[in-house]
Amino acid sequence: MSTKIALKFSRSNRIYRPSEPVEGKIVIESSSSISHYGISLSVNGSVNLQQVRGGSAGVIESFYGAVKPITIVNKSIEVKPSGKIGSGTTEVPFTMVLKQNGEKSSERFYETFHGTDVSIQYLFTVDIARGYLYKSLSATMEVIVESDKADLLERPVSPEMAIFYITQDTQRHPLLPEIKSGGFRVTGRISTLCSLLDPISGELTVETSAVPVSSIDIHLLRVESILMGEKIVTETSLIQTTQIADGDVCRNLTLPIYVILPRLLTCPSVFAGPFSIEFKVSIVISFQSELPKLHKKSDPRTPRLWLAVETLPLELVRTR
Repeated sequence: MSTKIALKFSRSNRIYRPSEPVEGKIVIESSSSISHYGISLSVNGSVNLQQVRGGSAGVIESFYGAVKPITIVNKSIEVKPSGKIGSGTTEVPFTMVLKQNGEKSSERFYETFHGTDVSIQYLFTVDIARGYLYKSLSATMEVIVESDKADLLERPVSPEMAIFYITQDTQRHPLLPEIKSGGFRVTGRISTLCSLLDPISGELTVETSAVPVSSIDIHLLRVESILMGEKIVTETSLIQTTQIADGDVCRNLTLPIYVILPRLLTCPSVFAGPFSIEFKVSIVISFQSELPKLHKKSDPRTPRLWLAVETLPLELVRTR
């Protein structure tokens, strides 16, 4: 005898706001009828440290035992009282609201975020109690929570552009002698305040460069900070890399910058008491050299002799 249970939400993208009803069905497939002591549905929303790092532990991860998860919401409802479920496929509808109107919460409803060290998740779990002789049946699925419309900025955000220029003199790390002596100059502008619905945009121009350019990339970085007693521990990690040029580009040719933001790996910038989530954007110029072949597995965040880097803060917001 086999029984399968699954959660099926009314929205295929599973995106909800805290004040909206989360609706769906509990789908039960059983080869024979089963007795149960009630079907319950619970939701747990929390801010957690996420131990997914391979290899050596990260800075924040090494303090994991000292940090408690922050509970955002934890509630449960009875969907169906005790009884019997017939053989075949049974669908049990449900409705749950994360935050009722006028209901006070100790924590604000942060948006869903999957980071390296900080994760914000809202997990729905269905449980079918079957007594002492049988193992309970359960299934868990995550929903994506976005800010309530009342908390959003009413007007669209005009991207704030930061003007940058990158030369051998702006680099704080050592460069190859031929790059340092020959010189280069890259100028442009890029958005540093951006709506999550819009791309990071801008433009870039290689004005001069004695050494041929190998590639130009835009790195999107997350900066996660956690309060550990009286100390703030911060760790920066790479979210994604977008290449905007491959090979030696023409001088004085304007190149567009257009970077799509990944949904689950970004969220509105958060500055809470116990933790914060910030973002940065790096313009990385790679010059032609034989050295990269010897460092194929090097950390992309680490400045190298053949790289020129300019990093700027990036504020992300959600708008209507």
